[in-house]
Amino acid sequence: MKTRIVAIGAVTGVALSVGLGFVLARTRPPAPTLVVDAAPVAAPAAGPASYAEALAAARPAVVSVYSTKFARARVSAAAGPRAPGSATAQPERGLGSGVLVAPEGYILTNNHVIEGADELLVKLPDDREMPASLVGADPKTDIAVIKVEGTGLPHVILGDSDKLRVGDVVFALGNPLDVGQTATMGIVSATGRRSLDLLARGDGDPGYEDFIQTDAAINVGNSGGALVDARGRLVGINTAIMTTSRGNIGIGFSIPVNLAAFVMKSLVETGTVVRGYLGVSTQDMDAGLAADFGLKDTRGVLVAEVTPESPAARGGLIAGDVVTAFNDKPVTNRDELRLLVAQLPPGTRAVLHVVREGKPVAIEVRLGQLADAPQPTAPASVELFAGVQVAPVNDQLKRDFALENDSAGVVVTAVDRRSAYAVNLPVGTVIEKINKITVTDVRVAKDALRRGRNTIVVRYGGTRRFISVDWTK
Repeated sequence: MKTRIVAIGAVTGVALSVGLGFVLARTRPPAPTLVVDAAPVAAPAAGPASYAEALAAARPAVVSVYSTKFARARVSAAAGPRAPGSATAQPERGLGSGVLVAPEGYILTNNHVIEGADELLVKLPDDREMPASLVGADPKTDIAVIKVEGTGLPHVILGDSDKLRVGDVVFALGNPLDVGQTATMGIVSATGRRSLDLLARGDGDPGYEDFIQTDAAINVGNSGGALVDARGRLVGINTAIMTTSRGNIGIGFSIPVNLAAFVMKSLVETGTVVRGYLGVSTQDMDAGLAADFGLKDTRGVLVAEVTPESPAARGGLIAGDVVTAFNDKPVTNRDELRLLVAQLPPGTRAVLHVVREGKPVAIEVRLGQLADAPQPTAPASVELFAGVQVAPVNDQLKRDFALENDSAGVVVTAVDRRSAYAVNLPVGTVIEKINKITVTDVRVAKDALRRGRNTIVVRYGGTRRFISVDWTK
């Protein structure tokens, strides 16, 4: 069986002499002056013989980013003339790339390129070297913004990554393996790549993934470099590869420049990333759910739970609504909706187009701030059958009972061992349907039960099955 290796990160241990430090900006820096060209790439009558002119506009702005970390190590008396137990700085050096995006010296790069660094040095293609200061970083998107001071600084023009199409020609620019600035060519292989777990950091937060996939060669040291289109406009920040050999095999990923620019703007203005908050628990549709809700296909996001007093609750969104569009942009899955909401600042008014009981409804909400969102708590359990306690599935209960990510319905949280239902409904069982009615919360589950025999669809240990339960009120 082939092993899939996900490689994210810059080279460490490059032998470089770096003696320049950086400090956090103490005052709010000036706003970046961004130049944007949103026109799509026109299809030429015949392919050009060379893309040199297009790349000439972008290459001067793609820089090398050298980081240095000082790890403190204990040194014994036998190691030299230092006093016993004294400490010495052991430098760890790394290499990445970055892109100058504004004449004020703002550079977009990856968080993993600069994370934990004590010193940052930027080298331009014209061999100028400058110390860099950290403006801010966002591990949830793997974007960081650093800044250099200088005059006559080059900068790229930003394209519109939302207009990228599969098949568009793109170029990856960076400094792989510290060989010097390198350009590789490929196409956009896919857009909107999500659920790859490239940004997961072990805290249960998957980050915000919306990658451009390309077969343009991306190697170690390219992290933070530019993905540019055939007109030399920046459309992405190169971030990661998937490989079976630790080298490039044509599966590379870049962060869309529209997302990177949103993160940069927030970092420059506030020092952090301020994201919108809706207040819903959602799940993707499948063929069965689509049929149950009278939909023609599985596109859309089912609202499984609405947080009380949240923007969604105040706007009138209810469990069982199927969101099909957000601000007129079609929504096909829950990750897409989550990203669309997060990319809007708090206070923004947004319109959700939903299907409710087979009818289209438009709901206007005013987004809150994600940082102000109430922390999830275990919902109160309710007795559904004699001796069987259940609660609506949410992210916390998924972790508590090791449920599948797409679990939805109500989960059995406690069972009296004397209960007649203990054998068929052990703790951790997810009740998905009762008498062909999709269960979204405890109220729906109770309303779906009828006196006598009930047919229930449950999921336990990853296996879905039907059970027949005799119930008396």
